[in-house]
Amino acid sequence: MSPDHQNADTECIDPNARPVTNQPTSEVSATPAAPDVASPLASNSIRLDVINLLRGFCMGAANIVPGVSGGTVALVLGHYQRLIDAVSRVDSHLIGQVLSRRWKEAWEYVDARFLAAIGAGVVIGSVALAGLINWLFDHHMPETFAVFFGMILASVLIVRRQVKRWGPASLAACVFGIGVAVLVGRLSPTDGGDSLIYLFGSAAIAICAMILPGISGAFILLLLGVYHPITGLIKNTVKLNIDFDSILQLGVFVFGCLFGLLAFSRLLSWMLDHHRDKTMAVLVGLMIGSVEKLWPLQIPTAETAGLKMKERIMQVVPPSEWNGSLMLLIALVVGAAVFVLVLERVAESDLISDHEPVD
Repeated sequence: MSPDHQNADTECIDPNARPVTNQPTSEVSATPAAPDVASPLASNSIRLDVINLLRGFCMGAANIVPGVSGGTVALVLGHYQRLIDAVSRVDSHLIGQVLSRRWKEAWEYVDARFLAAIGAGVVIGSVALAGLINWLFDHHMPETFAVFFGMILASVLIVRRQVKRWGPASLAACVFGIGVAVLVGRLSPTDGGDSLIYLFGSAAIAICAMILPGISGAFILLLLGVYHPITGLIKNTVKLNIDFDSILQLGVFVFGCLFGLLAFSRLLSWMLDHHRDKTMAVLVGLMIGSVEKLWPLQIPTAETAGLKMKERIMQVVPPSEWNGSLMLLIALVVGAAVFVLVLERVAESDLISDHEPVD
């Protein structure tokens, strides 16, 4: 088997590989034809769709948990940069392809099959697990916090390997990320504002947080004072109880999300391409800083105990005053961390074995 053939097979089965359509036209046309590559590509496409659907499912489930974001899951599962790159390709070139009715080129350019699988998984995960996660937080909050605390700690150990060199600049970037996550987690909610400009800006900031590890977009909306108004508008829209002002506010919010997502994803994509170590170090710092929100020894204040999870104000309880089993919480933290590390090793070995050439 020739080296070119081996490389082609590797690209076909690598779920994180960037689509060939990202290359300039001259490069694509200059690539030697390999007719026998089509068969492995076809046989693996459905498998990769299922993998990406499961990745999106995990991202959707993570978005429900305070202190955990879909960006964290994307980093751990290895599709973060591909996701950011795909979203950043919603640009003038894509619009030109659509206006010219070059549907196939537009579909491949924006990596739409990948985005569709991830998006479907996010929706399914958010809807399917929302009730279970909320029930766990209502009835087994410390134990649930302990599991996610261990998972995030193990995830930090995995993601930190993506920083090739931990020099002074990378360490400073990591500390900066930790500081931002801790600061955001300790902010108090505001009353927000009624202007459409404030709503637009809040949406843009929140959607940026949603694609960053360690920061919850819903929590940002809560801090900015627009969480309740927006969820209220959505509920009223579902019940068809709408008017012109409601439609206008929802439209402004959606456009704010689109603006923030497209602008920030392009910046993140550029940072990952040109300053990868520092950018990854900041993302690792955001993950480390977010574990404070998942500390198991905390309970909601009496005033907020009856509210939804995202709206509760938590207070830390010293170990000496904890009424539950500390050993159980420690076991859950360690068990969750070991589970993530073992799962990552299995997935890594499976990917390596898939890439081994077959004679």
